[in-house]
Amino acid sequence: MQAKKRYLILFSAGVSLLLLFYLQGPASRRSPNRGDDPHPHWPHFSDPLQAFIPWDQTETEDYNVRASPRHKREDNSRASKCRMDSCFDFSLCRRNGFKVYVYPQQKGEKISESYQNILSSIEGSRFYTSDPGQACLFVLNLDTLDRDQLSPQYVHNLKTKIQNLNLWNNGRNHLIFNLYSGTWPDYTEDLGFDIGQAMLAKASISTENFRPNFDISIPLFSKDHPRTGGERGYLKYNTIPPFRKYVLVFKGKRYLTGIGSDTRNALHHIHNAEDVVLLTTCKHGKDWQKHKDARCDKDNTEYDRYDYKEMLHNSTFCLVPRGRRLGSFRFLEALQAACVPVMLSNGWELPFSEIIDWHTAAVIGDERLLLQIPSTVRSIHQDRILSLRQQTQFLWEAYFSSVEKIVLTTLEIIQDRVLQHDARSTLMWNRLPGGLFTLPQYSSYLGDFPFFYAVLGVKPQQKFTAVIHAVTPLVSQSQPIFKLLVAVAKSQYCAQIIVLWNCDKPLPAKHRWPSTSVPVIVIEGESKVMSSRFLPYDIIKTDAVLSLDEDTVLSTTEVDFAFTVWQSFPERIVGYPARSHFWDSNKERWGYTSKWTNDYSMVLTGAAFYHRYYNYLYTQYLPGSLKSMVDQLSNCEDILMNFLVSAVTKMPPIKVTQKKQYKETMMGQTSRASRWADPDHFAQRQMCMNKFASWFGTMPLVHSQMRLDPVLFKDQVSILRKKYRDIERL
Repeated sequence: MQAKKRYLILFSAGVSLLLLFYLQGPASRRSPNRGDDPHPHWPHFSDPLQAFIPWDQTETEDYNVRASPRHKREDNSRASKCRMDSCFDFSLCRRNGFKVYVYPQQKGEKISESYQNILSSIEGSRFYTSDPGQACLFVLNLDTLDRDQLSPQYVHNLKTKIQNLNLWNNGRNHLIFNLYSGTWPDYTEDLGFDIGQAMLAKASISTENFRPNFDISIPLFSKDHPRTGGERGYLKYNTIPPFRKYVLVFKGKRYLTGIGSDTRNALHHIHNAEDVVLLTTCKHGKDWQKHKDARCDKDNTEYDRYDYKEMLHNSTFCLVPRGRRLGSFRFLEALQAACVPVMLSNGWELPFSEIIDWHTAAVIGDERLLLQIPSTVRSIHQDRILSLRQQTQFLWEAYFSSVEKIVLTTLEIIQDRVLQHDARSTLMWNRLPGGLFTLPQYSSYLGDFPFFYAVLGVKPQQKFTAVIHAVTPLVSQSQPIFKLLVAVAKSQYCAQIIVLWNCDKPLPAKHRWPSTSVPVIVIEGESKVMSSRFLPYDIIKTDAVLSLDEDTVLSTTEVDFAFTVWQSFPERIVGYPARSHFWDSNKERWGYTSKWTNDYSMVLTGAAFYHRYYNYLYTQYLPGSLKSMVDQLSNCEDILMNFLVSAVTKMPPIKVTQKKQYKETMMGQTSRASRWADPDHFAQRQMCMNKFASWFGTMPLVHSQMRLDPVLFKDQVSILRKKYRDIERL
């Protein structure tokens, strides 16, 4: 019994000591004030060992290159958590709106052609400012595109150069463009310098490193990617059913070792050389023969048998596997070719993912499920394939066909973040004509844009506003402008008439104008220049605008019929005087003709209907250089408007029936006769055609052979049965 008591007492004492040590031990080791603790903590041996680097070398560029991305993120955790509200100064944008400043080029600094194209696109945009005091966003003139140390385009000592910029401010409100990061063998996403609080517009960025609503994922594009314009998509017409010779194709390098090798090395498992053709080659790099495996010779032989472009144009789906980096040139190539991309790059933040719904244009695969890819794409219904293919063409032409479009899309995304109350909706970005041509500052309601009437199931207003461009003093009551006023005012669809007085003489008194059943408002043109006829005047309340020259001769019936046609095509220019363009192979330039031929590509705004949104787009979207040229020449504003509308719609204008005497009547007007006959007038218009085509980067005008006539026009029936009978009588 005594022995049991002794054991019980000893056991209780032991438990008490253990409890005391457990409860008080850590507390006694912990200092009340960490700064007063003279003894450092023991390291946790489960942590990975770090290479010893002297403290005075931690700020060098070599250290930044060697440090792993994880250590970088830990060292710069504040920047890695950047969001617009924490790392962007919105106050800089409130003063002057969204303006972008490009640093001046420093002496001796070389810039690659691709980066120069990016800078030129910014400097040619409506966002550019040469005054840093007005800027909301800053872009470096130091080439940051290629941060692969083995590349000849790699810029050394970039960290020091950036830190010496007096506007750097730890990267706040700065945008850095990058296509290539990291180098052999890991190809990390580290740029080799501290980006601070700058935004990244980066290709091949991973979802792990991507900072949502702050960074922007851009596509990987080659040095040959056009600066402006770019080729259109290869889909010329839709085939029903939408199947091609091949179901799935790929042709590219195969990496035998290192990052990015696993997926491409496994492609031969699903290659059948019939409708699934996946070709790889080991023949790249200096030492490829040293590392080649048993399949290399066979792969190389088969690789050379196929033409890549022929495969692209004749396949329904195109595989886009990752390479050394997550992104690939195959992505843009597939989009342009209307070959539905099958993405096989786990963890890749797809280009412009913030605004583009890629599920409508691509198939998102999983590298781990490679063997299921053929059966997956075969199971996609033909209606879905047709939809995917059409969307590839829209996205290619809207955002990816040129460096300029990639840059402008990047800037527009940032502007939408800054001006959140005017941000575009997902529908605006993912439907024709795309976000670059849909300016949300015009309206936040989709129904105010002519492109979305069909989607919303709405129709344009049943009234129009006529805008008459007057440049001649009022001398006689027999002048054409008076007859025109009366004829337009009699239209049942006319809401008001605005006379834009661009004459050097003072505004005429009210009693000089004829009395009409609709309001006639006379306003003075801004600076008396040609572009003022397309300003977005607040007094224009109707969707439709009837643009008229002062010497135009139209009847009320013609006006009514043209407006009725426009209501069915509100996104296009609808009118009477047609012109055409052609390519002069001898002079290697675009030509302009007013000859009456079997086709046309322009309807002049001397007598045409268009949606009032185009006034806003003309004023806000087009660069000042083009509008200044128009104003200096007092010519070509109608051509420029046609260029703009065709660039937006990808369609021609619509010509409607007119009286036969129209051309002769126009030629007979004294105020314009000299212009029609003046050879300099046509020489100027040809020059304008080529200047405009150069800025757009392509020729947006589209030829048409269609003219719309009233039903029963010229039919052998009683004239009393015809609604627009007066058109035939004239």
